[in-house]
Amino acid sequence: MTVVYPRKFQNALGARTILNRVVGDREIHLITLNRYRYSEQRSCKDLTEVIEKLDGKPPELVRDLSHHVSDEARHAMWLTDLLIDLGANIGTPPGSSYIDEFDRLLDKNAYDTKSNPEDAIIAGLAAINITEKRGCEYFSAHIYALKQAPQTEENIKIRETIEKILPEEAGHVRWGNRWLAEIARKSPEHKQKVEKAKRKYAAIEHAAFESGMDITLGAELRAVANLVEVANTMPVWERPQYLMERLPQTLLAPELQFTRIMAAQKAWQRDPQAFMDKFVPMFLNGIKGTQTTKQS
Repeated sequence: MTVVYPRKFQNALGARTILNRVVGDREIHLITLNRYRYSEQRSCKDLTEVIEKLDGKPPELVRDLSHHVSDEARHAMWLTDLLIDLGANIGTPPGSSYIDEFDRLLDKNAYDTKSNPEDAIIAGLAAINITEKRGCEYFSAHIYALKQAPQTEENIKIRETIEKILPEEAGHVRWGNRWLAEIARKSPEHKQKVEKAKRKYAAIEHAAFESGMDITLGAELRAVANLVEVANTMPVWERPQYLMERLPQTLLAPELQFTRIMAAQKAWQRDPQAFMDKFVPMFLNGIKGTQTTKQS
């Protein structure tokens, strides 16, 4: 069966490169930790909605998802305690929300447990599985970056917290892999359904991930390209409606405009010279352009 992994940001920047930069800037580091906290907290709500839709069937899956909710709540608690100990903000993180964008891009019809419960289970498992893989990738890269950073009391405390979370997140990935593999083994038709769901939700996850990271010039057009990629994983007759429902917000991207303004203000306030030397070229050229300039 095909193994699907999260893709790099703009197919250029991997998790380790990004987290090395994050760890070196305390303000961004704390915002990133708060994003983790928010995601873990929010996943409790999303998983609970899945459990309610299943309405007790199959009981084995409901039981596993209940344990999953417990794990995510514990992770949110650990991260909340950590952030409060560090004197950091635990309000809603600034900028575009990965989780909100993921939800916006979902095809809600795929989660209709009444008309087609088996397909809804496959969709739910594939969606959970790819987001958990992204979480594992970033927690692992974060631990690696912290081991390379100065071993301050704060960095050690952050690393120890993430090291408690990572094994359980890895367990969630293995759990999802097992469920999807068991369904795929039922028949060639089931295998095809699982493979399609994995490709579809990997495309949705990547689009959501990039939307929360990309504020550079042309981000709206790249978001549209990602949206088309998601639509191309669906049956031809479903694509026009899916695109037309999501295209206006993708192009206008009000959250993106707000994030750009906020990021520019913060960059200017921190260091006007760095704003001109680094932020403006990055915004105009994009991440890839910045990398090329740095290498040349």
